[in-house]
Amino acid sequence: MDTVKILIDTKGADNGEAVMIKGAQGVLEKFEDISVVLAGDRELLASECQKVGMPLDRIEILDAKGEITNYDNPAEALFKKTDSSMLTGLKALGEREDIFGMISAGNTGVLLSGALRYAASADRVRPALAAVLPCSDGGFTCLVDTGATIDCTPQMLHHFALLGSDFMRRTYGIDSPRVGLLSNGSESSKGNKLVKETYPVLEADENICFVGNVEGNTAFSGVCDVLVCDGFAGNQVLKVTEGTATRIITDIMKYAHREGSDEIKKLAMHLMGIYDIGSLGGGIILGCAKPIIKTRGNAKESAVINTAEMLLNMAHNKSVFDKSRNKI
Repeated sequence: MDTVKILIDTKGADNGEAVMIKGAQGVLEKFEDISVVLAGDRELLASECQKVGMPLDRIEILDAKGEITNYDNPAEALFKKTDSSMLTGLKALGEREDIFGMISAGNTGVLLSGALRYAASADRVRPALAAVLPCSDGGFTCLVDTGATIDCTPQMLHHFALLGSDFMRRTYGIDSPRVGLLSNGSESSKGNKLVKETYPVLEADENICFVGNVEGNTAFSGVCDVLVCDGFAGNQVLKVTEGTATRIITDIMKYAHREGSDEIKKLAMHLMGIYDIGSLGGGIILGCAKPIIKTRGNAKESAVINTAEMLLNMAHNKSVFDKSRNKI
């Protein structure tokens, strides 16, 4: 059994290093074919790993004393905080053949800038942040962008469509992924200035299976495999979807406790497994030579474990990151 080595940035999470270390411990316990590189303070990590009894033969520590916070400016941090765990990890990811992918819960802007600097694809395309979400028909839709680029041009959305299509083609085996453009109406005349200008660009590209505008209420019905939008709208879609699902599941659980129904509780737990963003792992940075996954800042250890499973699945699916193409 080939071992997959993944790098975990232990700093930058809202709950500190503790949650990332516990997550790494859970990863090693659940997956025998994974080893981890922990980027962070060597003394702290060595002490904590020994304290919880983690298998030291499957752990490597990458010493990095510095830390990037959510208040750091990406452009400044990229050059002033090169000793941070995030940038040290990204540099190692780009230089070392033995590290397959990376997990971080830190500053999204710095992570994207660092990915472009240290782990860019051969053609140095602009990275985009994507989330793969479940659909009502049992399939998945790749939502891109989910917050990497807030203000976009039609050319950027076109680029996102190509990245998302390539990802869904190689990850899920969809020959011709259907691409939808998020809008406030399905008609081609609907949308804001950006959407109206992007529509003909996507429609004209023969390499894209464009299915037109897609409204929010049908976004995850299975009508498209890739849903394209600017980072501001995508981030709102992601968070509103999660918030609505959480509210509904919470109400179901309250009703189940009041009525004492075990079947309703089972239903609530089933729905929680489907719609909990943490259970899906994290956002995937598209446009890099190696997979980099951004978990939520407030991620729990379960999210680290699920994100590691995403990387493991990618490693087993050799077509996802084919070095001969060096692009995703």
